Amino acid sequence: MLPVIIVGAGPTGLALALALAGHGVPSVVLDGSTDPPTSRLARSCVLAPDVARWGALPGAAREAAGWAGWRGTHRGRTVAHRAFEPADAPLHLPQHVLEATLRDAVVRQELVRMARGHRLTDFEQHGEEVLAHSVSRRSDGRPEESRQWRGRYLVGCDGARSTVRKLLGAPFPGRTAVERYAVAALRAELPHPGEVGLHRGLPVGEVTARPLTEGRWRLDWPLPADEGLVTPEALLQRVHGTLAAWHDGEVPDHELLDTGVHTCHQRLARAWRVDRVFLAGDAAHLLGALGTQQVTEGLRDAENLAWKLAVACREGNAERLLDSYQTERRGAVGRRLRAVDQALPLVRGRGGLATRLAGRGRGRLALLGEAHAGQGALGGPADYGNSPLNGAVTAASATRPGTPVTDVPVTALDGTRSRLRDRLGGPLLLVLTAPGARVWDARHWLSAGLMPELAAVAETLELPAELLVTEEYPGAGAHTLLVVRPDGQLTASLPGADQRALRETVHWLRGAPAPAAPR
Repeated sequence: MLPVIIVGAGPTGLALALALAGHGVPSVVLDGSTDPPTSRLARSCVLAPDVARWGALPGAAREAAGWAGWRGTHRGRTVAHRAFEPADAPLHLPQHVLEATLRDAVVRQELVRMARGHRLTDFEQHGEEVLAHSVSRRSDGRPEESRQWRGRYLVGCDGARSTVRKLLGAPFPGRTAVERYAVAALRAELPHPGEVGLHRGLPVGEVTARPLTEGRWRLDWPLPADEGLVTPEALLQRVHGTLAAWHDGEVPDHELLDTGVHTCHQRLARAWRVDRVFLAGDAAHLLGALGTQQVTEGLRDAENLAWKLAVACREGNAERLLDSYQTERRGAVGRRLRAVDQALPLVRGRGGLATRLAGRGRGRLALLGEAHAGQGALGGPADYGNSPLNGAVTAASATRPGTPVTDVPVTALDGTRSRLRDRLGGPLLLVLTAPGARVWDARHWLSAGLMPELAAVAETLELPAELLVTEEYPGAGAHTLLVVRPDGQLTASLPGADQRALRETVHWLRGAPAPAAPR
């Protein structure tokens, strides 16, 4: 099998390589950099629950802080609060820790080849393959070495200045410097330990406090549009003013660990796929204003694309399936960017509705808190409700096709028990609701009712599938069968006994053309 060529070794590119390996697909990662990620605590990332598994890998887990809740305050008074269950809490960790963890996992993966120092210069598409050209720097100072790489597909995960995107000629419209933040990482005792806080009405204005591990925090202050260079003295004044406001006018003992200025852009590539070449991560989109999370969206790109590339590499004839990547992911990110554009005048503007919201405090906090609380258009999970891959709903459940499934306890056919989210990233999952399944020993119910027939059908479907059982699922009745994609999105909700509907659903999800009508 020819590998998938991945250009770029940031979080998106590395996660894509690992996700492909999970499907048994080899890849080559062209990493133009020879330097390790810079250790910057002021450059952290928040992983939403649906992609939090990447932050739970060995190495990252010890520095990933799971938040206990989100709190919004106005002039010191709590006006909004949401508690997080541990399984549904966002993870917050330094981005360099995530990158180092993913890189370590890639190095140990036999199906992934890392090409350090290789910078893409060009590519060609020929029939069933892509030919990539790269140059690499020599450590002894000799001229750069040229090399060619053959692959089945190529994915540009090479950042905002993407060479792949430029070679494709894909426009990258949008706006620059939509928001700017002064950022500081420090070790201190702050109010509401373990909770992300959005605080307005302080003498220094608005500040967001995000907890890290070991008593460390990241603080972000939005900068006025007319504020120029942020000097170290000005940033230190913000730190001291904020700490004093939380400690009755006194600046407590603290350790300043890192500072910086973060600029948020809004851009969306018009084309995410051209034949055998795809874009993902920063190469395809830029966001970050109002707490939206660029790394989370890049990881969603990787999970969405990986299983589709795996089907195409193994089975072929998957054009509709590959086209759905752009339809789903570009649509979801585009809606996120539009939500930011609509919210910015309300929370940062003056006059009219913005003035009324400021007077109440609560209205602005509700909008500003959406991304941090994982709610609404700014922070809710990816919604592929208009996906061409969505199947039928002939049995009720609380999850709509095209949205992430709820993480429930499940039992595999061998009796292994786990969480549904822990089973993602492999084959298609068929989840049957079977009340009493956790009470009875697996050997009793595996040979009873629908189980033998469903297990036999699962082995003959057009896509690899695994049958799981859950005691209950929100909104679903007994013997409801949920068809779950490898990236965690629900495809269909069916009666467990309807084998024909299951086969038709998987055929549709497979993306293969409909069979020709008999003559």
